[in-house]
Amino acid sequence: MSLYICPVCGSGLRRNERVFSCDNGHAFDIAKSGYVNLLISKHAGKTVHGDNKLMLKARRDFLEKGYYQPLSDAVCDAAVSVYEHGAVLDTGCGEGYYTSALAERFRNAGKAPAIAGTDISKTAVEMASKRGDDISYAAASSFALPIADSSCGLLMTIFSPYCGEEFRRVLFHGGYMVMVIPGAEHLWEMKQIIYDTPYKNEVRPYELEGFSLVSKKSVRYNITLDSQEDIWSLFTMTPYYYRTGKEQQQRLMSAGHVDTTADFEILTYRKN
Repeated sequence: MSLYICPVCGSGLRRNERVFSCDNGHAFDIAKSGYVNLLISKHAGKTVHGDNKLMLKARRDFLEKGYYQPLSDAVCDAAVSVYEHGAVLDTGCGEGYYTSALAERFRNAGKAPAIAGTDISKTAVEMASKRGDDISYAAASSFALPIADSSCGLLMTIFSPYCGEEFRRVLFHGGYMVMVIPGAEHLWEMKQIIYDTPYKNEVRPYELEGFSLVSKKSVRYNITLDSQEDIWSLFTMTPYYYRTGKEQQQRLMSAGHVDTTADFEILTYRKN
């Protein structure tokens, strides 16, 4: 039996060569790239599902150049240090950059947990699957995870929606959640270029129902962007791209050089 459950009836899913199926006859084909689509219509919403190709390609191009490597290293440190046993789930995994890094870190530590990544964007999990890691990817909503109850010992959510009820359901008692949120001054200097009146990010209280905060780590450093390609990639992978007009976007592209702050908070919780 796999980690996944049927999104239609909730029964366990078994994997055959090219399909996941349950005892009630529901079947889900595995795409050529390796992911499975477990997103059903009632969970899909009415708009485009998740990040589009433009955002995903920009994020992949930017991340692969190592600009967020300090964050990736710190996230892996936090996750591996608390992991005890059970499956590992990366919700809102995107194109799999952090998921892949975590899998490598576990291998280097001599550990081999079952690792799965879910994202509401089929394009995202298709890109993630093509990385070639031994990770199971599924298109699915974080608000209706096709994951068995109390099956995970570690859950990661990096710049993704917080879905408390579902996260508590899939984590077993004493399991850990590693969450990454932007700090107050994340990309502050870039926003000063774009906006007439920029604002700092609101960092909300850390208390979460059903969880105890174990640790909080700040990751803060400077990013220097000397190429318009990298400036555009960073900008396009953020929500600011969709909240600005052509005039504001042109300000950034005319800059030619951007020094900005990368400011993240890594929060580690344990399920009560």
